[in-house]
Amino acid sequence: MKLDGIELRQVALPLVSPFRTSLGTQTARQALVLRVVSDEGEGWGECVAEDDPTYCPEYLAGAADVIRRFVVPALAGLDLRPASVAGALRHLRGHQMAKSAVEMAVLDCWLRARLTSLADHLGAVRTRVPVGVSVGIMDDLDTLLETVDRHLTAGYARIKLKIEPGWDVEPVRAVRDTFGPATMLTVDANTAYSPADIRHLAGLDAYGLALVEQPFAPGDLRSHAALAARAETPVCLDESITSAADAAEAIRLGACSVINIKPGRVGGYLEARRIHDVASAHGVPVWCGGMLETGLGRAGNLALAGLPGFTLPGDISATERYYRRDITRPFVLEDGLMAVPTEPGLGVLPDPASLTAATTTTEWIPAPS
Repeated sequence: MKLDGIELRQVALPLVSPFRTSLGTQTARQALVLRVVSDEGEGWGECVAEDDPTYCPEYLAGAADVIRRFVVPALAGLDLRPASVAGALRHLRGHQMAKSAVEMAVLDCWLRARLTSLADHLGAVRTRVPVGVSVGIMDDLDTLLETVDRHLTAGYARIKLKIEPGWDVEPVRAVRDTFGPATMLTVDANTAYSPADIRHLAGLDAYGLALVEQPFAPGDLRSHAALAARAETPVCLDESITSAADAAEAIRLGACSVINIKPGRVGGYLEARRIHDVASAHGVPVWCGGMLETGLGRAGNLALAGLPGFTLPGDISATERYYRRDITRPFVLEDGLMAVPTEPGLGVLPDPASLTAATTTTEWIPAPS
């Protein structure tokens, strides 16, 4: 498969409601949508980098620049296959989200030409997967409880509360007391705590959490291991894991007993599958995190979540949780489950009218001859 070029399209999708974490508040999702054009057809991908380099060092405009200046020239003239993308881009340090977006579009193109779904290619064993929902930091407990009640009524299999210093024990206690021990409840700190908070975080054991996610800085595996040794609540890593090698090291150090896999963060769906395999070999459960993806990323994440090691509900959620109008057909929740797309490639295409309505800029980058 020979690359003709890549179209970069920035889209803006207003959120149904503001989403606040310890890193800041989002009211709209700016996303970078890719269309790979080749001699075998075309495929779609999505870059999940955010506007600012807060979650990780990457940011949206930077990712677009990397794709424009370095990725397209590196892929030009190659016999392009999904497994060859990572090798062709290995000389570019970092930029996992830019690389992931390109690999995703190449996968979609290559698999569509072969009438194979991403789910089958990755090795999914389920046609429907349980999903949870992420609840942002609220202004008050009443609003939090109303929001959680709405999501549980909708059928979500797990509630994840975003926390930060000053908004942790009290909201967790309120949700647990209100909805009872049968509700699967987790918390996500997005690196908001320091090693001095280990004792405080261990106090969350009283509330029967399924896990506490990424309390400390990405490179601080030692503090995560110290919390894991002190607390009964399982420690889950997110930002710390950017490769299968990272996952193996974190498991070896006892820094986690659960891993949140986000394809964009780790460089693509193929590396995400390798992390799944490493974790499964060590008996470590994994789940699929979310980055407020459009329907393109949501479809890919559902395919990944169909793998056997994804035993915990992911942060995939129905379209209506975030967007009134997405760029693809909406994904819906049924009895706490969402369907894994089975059509070729990602199993979903952008709706032309919705894509046009959301687009703010478009750029065609031809492959050098």
